[in-house]
Amino acid sequence: MFKYQDALDFLYSFVDYEATHQLRLSVNYDLRRMQKLLERIGNPHIAAPCVHIAGTKGKGSTSAMIASVLTAAGYRTGLYTSPHLVDVRERIRVNGRLISRTSLTNCVEQLKPEVAWVNNLAAYGCLTTFEVLTALGFLYFAKQNVDCQVVEVGLGGRLDATNVVQPVVCAITTLGLDHTEMLGDTLAKVAAEKSGIIKQCVPLVSARQEPEAFAVIEDFCSRHSAAHIRAGVDVRCESYVERRGVQLLEILGQNDHYHVKLPLYGRFQQDNVEVAVGVLEVLAKRGFGIVKRSIVDGLRNVRWPGRFQIIRRRPLVIIDGAHNSQAAHELKTAITDFIKNKSYHVRILVVGMSSDKDHVAVAQELAGLFDIVIATQSQHARAATADALAGTYVDKVVAVITIPDAHTALDEAIKLGGKDAFICVTGSLFLVGEALQWAHKPGH
Repeated sequence: MFKYQDALDFLYSFVDYEATHQLRLSVNYDLRRMQKLLERIGNPHIAAPCVHIAGTKGKGSTSAMIASVLTAAGYRTGLYTSPHLVDVRERIRVNGRLISRTSLTNCVEQLKPEVAWVNNLAAYGCLTTFEVLTALGFLYFAKQNVDCQVVEVGLGGRLDATNVVQPVVCAITTLGLDHTEMLGDTLAKVAAEKSGIIKQCVPLVSARQEPEAFAVIEDFCSRHSAAHIRAGVDVRCESYVERRGVQLLEILGQNDHYHVKLPLYGRFQQDNVEVAVGVLEVLAKRGFGIVKRSIVDGLRNVRWPGRFQIIRRRPLVIIDGAHNSQAAHELKTAITDFIKNKSYHVRILVVGMSSDKDHVAVAQELAGLFDIVIATQSQHARAATADALAGTYVDKVVAVITIPDAHTALDEAIKLGGKDAFICVTGSLFLVGEALQWAHKPGH
């Protein structure tokens, strides 16, 4: 009998670029093998209208906001995101509920012979773990008869496995330099890859961008006759107040004016709300029953773990998956806002990063906020060693400690800080996932 562990073993039996040090080069990607696989299972990706979202940062939060509002509006909504923090099932949700182990197992069992057929054909290269997971998500959404699917791009856009969809609206969140080996080493090159999701006559909502990136996006929209809705111009946040971890926002859209209570901390989320509202207003214009109340209710109820999330109060422990200099800069701003007029006995940074990220740039952003840095590493195969990270913080803070095991590092942070400490855990989503596991252990 095919079991859940058998399903997981099958999914991870293919090339998994999330879990290896292999360079993700464009030559390794060919959407035709994805299209072949989807044809074999009845093209589930076009069974329901789709919202397609790319970007360097914020695309997960934005996707969660849009899905939450669609659910609040009464739509059965599928949400596909990556990576996961703790459980692979986090990637595939319907109305906020993770795919069950039984459903995942049944979908894998159905996919298995079709994956073998595509790989044996070997016409366009072999399927990867992410591609099989993406097909699994589409298959599950079709089986669940979702009314709409919100799909986050995994990497880039043009060649991403999700770029087989036929969206009713697309979005590009804030862009920055990341995965430069595949996407390019300038914002213009990154923007070109992300803009690969833009389809003929399909509206695009884009976040505030640097001029170099904006020009590329605008050009793609023009060439594809795609209406371009600009966050910060066509949809904008007019005012901001933070009270007890909830942001009170006033959003001026093209359709209406919204007073929003957002339970996600960090001013950077305002950019994501602008994009989300822009997308939702496009959907409303295209016949979706999304009214002002559903937007307000959906945003008030959104949940997205691992992004400036408080996992303990005494001492205060926050987790955030800031993995590049741009995200670290926004985390720095969020921390500065958060600790303003507050007194903490000591500030401790627990940091662990993937080996392919710019450790020095992140350290330059964050080091000045902390007294002690504990360099650690997740159990992920791509994790940089704690020793390598520690070296980037020497001479920047009072003390640097190296503890390779993440759970032990967190225990030590609690011990060193006492009840009146401020502790931030960041550097990668893989470390954030292990911090969540740590927080749920007895005694924490």
